[in-house]
Amino acid sequence: MSQLTSIFAAETAHAQDWAGAVRLTFYQGEEIYAQGEEADLIYRIVQGAVRTAHLQADGRRQVGDFYYEGDVIGVEVGEGHRFSAEALTDCEVLALRRAGSAAYETGRVQRMIWAATATELRRTQSHMLLLGRATACEKVARFLMDIADRFRGEFVTLPMSRQDMADYLGLTIETISRMLGRLQADGVIEFFGSRKYRVRRPGCLSELAAA
Repeated sequence: MSQLTSIFAAETAHAQDWAGAVRLTFYQGEEIYAQGEEADLIYRIVQGAVRTAHLQADGRRQVGDFYYEGDVIGVEVGEGHRFSAEALTDCEVLALRRAGSAAYETGRVQRMIWAATATELRRTQSHMLLLGRATACEKVARFLMDIADRFRGEFVTLPMSRQDMADYLGLTIETISRMLGRLQADGVIEFFGSRKYRVRRPGCLSELAAA
């Protein structure tokens, strides 16, 4: 919290998009907030991608979700963060203090928080179903379809690593690589390097994702 604490008061007057918020930059790999840390700020992603993760008692990591421009993160029902958040790419975020902030109480911000909470619940429910019932190929297909649906372009960039995908889907990194290879060999997707792909057979990918 040292970065946030030291610059919050100085930069509040210069925030632009979210009244009363501070615009912050986090570089790739930098932690935005820590698991168990006091949830006294909420964040809106202006640019970049963010990953949330929970470290279990046995040292295993569960990736919670991936967030992009326009998403709100850090909204908690309790006092502390259940997950940590880390910048997958260089990011700009708006940070708004919860306690004692007039901007936090405005209708627009409260509606945004409500929408973020509802979206988070839907994502969590979908994630639970995905982890519990889908095959490895279906999990990977659903993941690729969800990312492609978010960006709606011919080419889709994956800001996360294969390990991130594995920890999100409850698979091993070897299984992730094998499933991606199978989907490419079957002509369902086409990769350009390790982080960019396009969907060549959307109907087929959709059928696998919906199975």
